[in-house]
Amino acid sequence: MTETRPGIRALLGGNRDYRRLLVAGLISQTGDWVVGTGLAFHVYRLTGSTLSTAIMLLASRLPDVVLGSVAGALADRWDRRRLLVATDVLLALGLLPLLAVREPDQVWIVYGVALSTGVLSTVLAPAQKALVPQVVADSQLVRANALHGQTGQVARLLGAMLGGVAVGAGGLAAVVLIDVASFLLSALLQATLRTPGRPAGAATMGGHWIAGLRLATRDTGVRLLVAYMVITGLGEGIFATLAAPFVSGVLGGDGGAYGLFLSVQAVGGIAGGLVVALHPSRAAPRVLLGGATVAFGVMDLALFAYPLAVPALWPALVLIGLAGVPAAAAMAGFTTLAQSVAGDDHRGSVFGILGSAQAATALTGMVLAGMLGGTIGVVPALCLHAAGLIAAGIMALAWDHA
Repeated sequence: MTETRPGIRALLGGNRDYRRLLVAGLISQTGDWVVGTGLAFHVYRLTGSTLSTAIMLLASRLPDVVLGSVAGALADRWDRRRLLVATDVLLALGLLPLLAVREPDQVWIVYGVALSTGVLSTVLAPAQKALVPQVVADSQLVRANALHGQTGQVARLLGAMLGGVAVGAGGLAAVVLIDVASFLLSALLQATLRTPGRPAGAATMGGHWIAGLRLATRDTGVRLLVAYMVITGLGEGIFATLAAPFVSGVLGGDGGAYGLFLSVQAVGGIAGGLVVALHPSRAAPRVLLGGATVAFGVMDLALFAYPLAVPALWPALVLIGLAGVPAAAAMAGFTTLAQSVAGDDHRGSVFGILGSAQAATALTGMVLAGMLGGTIGVVPALCLHAAGLIAAGIMALAWDHA
């Protein structure tokens, strides 16, 4: 592919297929946040049980741990565009049983839908990320990955707010219908992509899966990415668990302060993605990943340690917003490096393995945070997460692919 104009305008204005892929991802992820937010609220209101909500969330996330590598192999075996379209349609149809939920003893329907949608959703990320290099020039990959990586943050802001409003105004039915519409619209957009078809290779899906596992154990680049994901996944789990105790117990903030803290985090991520997209680094993806991760870790270390001297809320809001820039750069570098270390035949498998590693270690990090928060304290545990980021960044900078 050739670029007719430099910069972000060439990507968004001159690349019809990338633009549609980006919008499709934004729409479907917004729908996910709508149903995730609304369903969690509705299940608790229906059953009065926090355990029911926890089971629903576990059912939706467990497939990422167990089936990520298998889903990645599907993206290598089948035509990725058709796979994305079929998955979106199945996700839309799979939500319809929720319309029958009326009584607490019907909560099993919610669990079944959460599990089935969780299984189907594992296909989306590997296929989308493996598809990006098929529609974007190599010189635009960092910029494209920076924008694509921030659709989740935008969807989080829009979908969480819309989900709360929808479940309050129209109940579960409104939430379900919004998400069904989002998946169908995403499928329609992706059906119009002009991507090269996948050749019918000799390898079976099992062959692609095995080849992906071999890459994860033998290729130094994939091993680096898996190690990076393990370290940072643990940190994500620690942060997700201890963010509320940090704002409440350490900074003395209330629920509104916690909501503002998370909102600023999302806004900072969006702003960071735009900065990287507008001014992508000329550095190699490995250097971008390593340098940005070290910077991200240093800023997080300042964020979690400053209350030891000045226990005020406003510096936390400033620091977590500013951290969005290196966080977005690290994400763009990571995705671009993953796309480059594996050939097109194995990109889906690599992203599937990385997704499984992230999901598994994030869950482990949540358990670890529960133990560390009560033993060494919230601030030291969060500083340990920041130190892990710095170590992961140094590891990426020191990596030699020779």
